Parts: sequence; structure tokens; C-alpha cells
Amino acid sequence: MNKEKHRKLEASGWKIGSVDEFLELSQAETEFIELKLSLSQNLKERRQSLRLTQKDLARMIHSSQSRVAKMEAGDPAVSIDLLVKSLFALKTSKKEVAGMLPH
Repeated sequence: MNKEKHRKLEASGWKIGSVDEFLELSQAETEFIELKLSLSQNLKERRQSLRLTQKDLARMIHSSQSRVAKMEAGDPAVSIDLLVKSLFALKTSKKEVAGMLPH
């Protein structure tokens, strides 16, 4: 948001803040969400770079296409361990997975 718009909104009584502040998330909760989203995004990019469909990946991890779609969408019901196991199934190294951690 540009500074002028920010100034006008605050002058009108609006409070400007971050999603973390609005949802009252702790630092740990924010970092956990960022980690899951990073792993999800990287999983999708890795799968696509290997020219695999969601169904192909689902077969590799003994799951369903809809579960892979949820994984790639960052669905909160998907565990971090499933995301990491799926990345390993795509031959992602431990070093590469570590590099996916948000900074």
C-alpha cells in the first residue's frame, strides 16, 4: 500500500496492521504457517518441474489426487511430515528441504 493511501486510511480512523496482528498469532504460529506454505509451494513446483500430475504423485505416496491437491494448496489438515515425505518421494534432498525453510 502506498504511503498516501495508508495516511488517508489512518486519518479516517482505520487501523493498519499485519495479518499476524489481526489474527493475534504468536511468532511461533506465524513461523509454523509460513513453513507449511513454503513446503506446499515447493512441493507443487517440484512436481510440476518433474512433469508429474497430481495423480502421479498420489500413486507414488499411496494417496489420492485430492489429498495432493490439498497438500499443494496449504490445507491446514495436511501435516508437515506428509509434505516432507512427499518431497522425499520426489527425490528432494534433505539439504534442498532445509533450504525451503522461510528466513
